[in-house]
Amino acid sequence: MTSTPLSGPAAIAALPRDRLLGEFSLWSADLANMEADLKRIEAHVDLHHIDVADARFTPGFLFFPDFVARIAKLTAKPIHVHLMVEAEIVEEQTQQFIEAGADLISVHAENGEAGLRAVKLARELGAEAGVVLRLETPVAEVTPFLAHTALVTLLGTPIGVKGQSLSEKACDRLIEARALLKQAGREQDIILAADGGIREQTVPLLRRAGADTVVLGSLAFGDSDLATRMAWLHALETDIR
Repeated sequence: MTSTPLSGPAAIAALPRDRLLGEFSLWSADLANMEADLKRIEAHVDLHHIDVADARFTPGFLFFPDFVARIAKLTAKPIHVHLMVEAEIVEEQTQQFIEAGADLISVHAENGEAGLRAVKLARELGAEAGVVLRLETPVAEVTPFLAHTALVTLLGTPIGVKGQSLSEKACDRLIEARALLKQAGREQDIILAADGGIREQTVPLLRRAGADTVVLGSLAFGDSDLATRMAWLHALETDIR
């Protein structure tokens, strides 16, 4: 069993802020050989990303608390659970996934008041909290969450379907989100994430637009030379100063 030296808010606060982070989506891992894949990526991943879907808020079902509990026993890196669920279950799901071992829970701004209650619950339970926006949701909808979260994720593709191309709106939305963080006085406290449409040609664009982390799927798990891939990722510079 691998022990986790830091957990919850401390683990997220300890993430490097002087380079682009590598957040690996376990949806793209070899699910039949998960332990082997986790060992392969452990030295390279900053943050594990686990999507949860209820087949109502987004198409299909994805991942369960037992899966997170198993991952938590196999890694020393923090676990980020992205809840793509309806408002009526988001608080219950927040508690279940934190109890399973999630360090960071992100809920959707579209969950409204229930989402705000969920992020406050996450902090009360000893985890960190984040907020996510669907591509079609105005960026300003994150504003009520900024005082309570350490991560803002903008989806760059329609929700819940793998392999889609990055929207032409994605970079402008990151720039808009960065401006909101500045206005709220939270730019140094909140990690800005890009999720969806992550390709070799899009990551530099997202980084220049202000992304602090990108959610890597096949770009990481499909690369046999992760050391070189992550050196490339870490060297990318932002235009945001």
